Amino acid sequence: MIVYKAIGLMSGTSLDGLDICFAKFWKENSCWKFEIIEAETIAYSETLEEQLRNSIHLSAQDLLALHSEYGFYLGQITDNFITRNQLSAIDLIASHGHTVFHQPNRKFTLQIGDGRAIKLQTQIPVIYDFRSQDVLFGGNGAPLVPIGDELLFSEYDACLNLGGFSNISFKINDQRIAFDIAPVNIVLNKLAQNFGQNFDQNGDLAKQGKINAELLNKLNSLEFYHQPHPKSLGVEWCNENIFPLFTDLDAKDILATFTEHAAEQISKVLNHYQLKKILFTGGGTYNQYFIEKIKGKTTSEIIIPEKEIIDFKEALIFAFMGVLKLNNEINVLSSATGSSQNHSSGILA
Repeated sequence: MIVYKAIGLMSGTSLDGLDICFAKFWKENSCWKFEIIEAETIAYSETLEEQLRNSIHLSAQDLLALHSEYGFYLGQITDNFITRNQLSAIDLIASHGHTVFHQPNRKFTLQIGDGRAIKLQTQIPVIYDFRSQDVLFGGNGAPLVPIGDELLFSEYDACLNLGGFSNISFKINDQRIAFDIAPVNIVLNKLAQNFGQNFDQNGDLAKQGKINAELLNKLNSLEFYHQPHPKSLGVEWCNENIFPLFTDLDAKDILATFTEHAAEQISKVLNHYQLKKILFTGGGTYNQYFIEKIKGKTTSEIIIPEKEIIDFKEALIFAFMGVLKLNNEINVLSSATGSSQNHSSGILA
């Protein structure tokens, strides 16, 4: 039996830090199995978080400089993680990178953090840039984790991630489909910053606000929610469509209304597809008020797993995607992204 040991690096749009997951993968009766050995989140310094947050506004030259700089940073952090945990016999590092631009309609997406710099720093093969090839194939370049949902978490009817954006994957007629549902932490975290907090702990701030019916109606009427899947969201979309709606309203009322909106959009999808048993992961899972809102709007059974899976499922799946790429096996599903074909994506450094 061949056992692969891989490290997955995941930096989400909510910028709460770098998720690092070291796991092993093997096949049993032609089914993939996994075990998470070590995992942790490394918080970004204020300076780096600010650099990444503002990367969308950089000149081409400064963006290329940050691409290299962030790559060496990822390599250094990974090196420290390996030393600290005395890890050995690592087959590969799979790095998602930090998304700066995501415009699949114009055939490009950009994740910075040069994989070659990670390789130079760690001396371990690195697979990076998982999204670009899918966009060139006419896909959304997202969501990518459905391959992991399909091969590692098939006991659930659906897998739903509550990160910067909420996304879901599930099977219909033997095909796994996936799409972004609505923004979540990308908006909630920014609103919480008005109160000097990085995020709305347990939804306590939202709980104090009143739902503004007019704003809720405007949010629910946005064209994206009425488009068919596959579809994906990016920061640019929020800047154009969400934040401009928040003028002249109390900050807690906006939080309450946006929490209600995201819960409505998520429960609408669960109910429409009559999904029974759903695995919830991602940072938004800790927002108790938000979870209660969703539970109140659906009869679906919401499964909240152990902390390790909540926090590191995406990093785990990127490590797994790296293993699949190493074997030249399909790691991106066209039924999920809308590309012209299933393919094996990622660049090997």
